[in-house]
Amino acid sequence: MSLDLKDYNARWLQCWTNKDVDGLLKFYAEDVKYYDPGVPTGAIGHEALRAYLTGLFGATPAMRYDPEEIWATPNGYCGRWYCVIGNDPKAAPALRGFDLVVLKGDRIVLNEVYVHELKPGALSGAAG
Repeated sequence: MSLDLKDYNARWLQCWTNKDVDGLLKFYAEDVKYYDPGVPTGAIGHEALRAYLTGLFGATPAMRYDPEEIWATPNGYCGRWYCVIGNDPKAAPALRGFDLVVLKGDRIVLNEVYVHELKPGALSGAAG
């Protein structure tokens, strides 16, 4: 079975947008290692990731994650995305992020997230 990485990434980011903890956990292996700026020492395993995501989603406003580009790696992919904060569909992205995703089959075993804040107007005229 060949995994369509672009589709996989889009569905996964939609779960992030929806703040769907149970949906997200279906993408992650039971023994996942997850790192982002909010948990730099890692959330290891489903229960730790569930606790982290539940707190994160409860403390943050609506956030829409729009996939931009992915690059396949021998064991997963790297993906860049933009994040709009709030519910304004015309708002400019406030964040640009990059995920390292290591897969075992169709489950994420390692996810490292890197995020950059964007200044208003930062993307106008940007080539990508």
